[in-house]
Amino acid sequence: MKFLDKAKIHIKAGDGGNGSASFRREKYIEFGGPNGGDGGRGGDIIFKAVPNVNTLIDYRFKTNFVAERGENGMGKMRTGASGESLVLPVPTGTVILSENEEIEYADLNQDGMEYLAARGGNGGWGNLHFKSPTNRAPRQANDGLPGEERTVILRLKLIADIGLVGFPNAGKSTLLSALTAARPKIANYPFTTLNPQLGVIYAHEREFVLVDLPGLIEGAHTGVGLGDRFLGHAERTKMILHVIDGTEPDWAGRYAAIRHEMDSYGGNLIGKPEMVVINKIDAIEPDELKQKLSDFKKSFGRKKKPEILAVSAAGRIGITELVSTIEKKFLEVEKNDI
Repeated sequence: MKFLDKAKIHIKAGDGGNGSASFRREKYIEFGGPNGGDGGRGGDIIFKAVPNVNTLIDYRFKTNFVAERGENGMGKMRTGASGESLVLPVPTGTVILSENEEIEYADLNQDGMEYLAARGGNGGWGNLHFKSPTNRAPRQANDGLPGEERTVILRLKLIADIGLVGFPNAGKSTLLSALTAARPKIANYPFTTLNPQLGVIYAHEREFVLVDLPGLIEGAHTGVGLGDRFLGHAERTKMILHVIDGTEPDWAGRYAAIRHEMDSYGGNLIGKPEMVVINKIDAIEPDELKQKLSDFKKSFGRKKKPEILAVSAAGRIGITELVSTIEKKFLEVEKNDI
């Protein structure tokens, strides 16, 4: 299944049915009078968050959705049947925005949440409503009202506990596969990961959902490379796992560059609790690794530095310690949120 985290669709609720202008006609009843029934109400359009789905691909090719129209009223004071509401399933974590993306209508961040996006039109009145002492035989009936109509943007922000960020080829996908049962595409070229990948860490009796975000580069917030389109998935995470390629000469520069992109994006990403993982340590001499770790820690100066761990995802070095540290850090984060 292909991944799609943004879709533009047009929705229209059902129109109300027309009222009926009919009269009672029975043998031996000379003045039967009006008996036209009302039209039925048009169906609503409702978005509903459903679990076990993490893509909006169903809204890529079909972009117009119309709810059922209410039936017309009938004689003998029979009201037309209401149109059936159209329920559109979306992944949990979907945000519904206006066409210009300036207004947020709803944030369906829990399974089963619903949002009434467009109301069906009311049915028209039958001529029975217009009977009066001065108008005993009204031939007037109302048409049903049109259903609400609008264009909306669906934007998916994946629900995950921890977000993996870092430059391309930092080894995030390899780390995800080492920490979880996920099997993302791994190759030695930039932008191997083109879509967010999810995995689950099992630590003792706890589970943590990780999302591997496609690699950022400097200038991503202005649209360079893959841009910042996937950073929205990190907005819902409670913690950031910042992965740095240990074979890079300037760890502090790489760290600062990604932090700058996150800060430029907004969404309070820069303020989230984080850990820094230095990856690929099996490709570095021990003395060099020790010196680079020392220099990196000194680069923070008097600022509070995050938890820093050195691992080799490919060689499975330090992974057990990393899982334990993630669990400990995440429990602290949850405790502070209470």
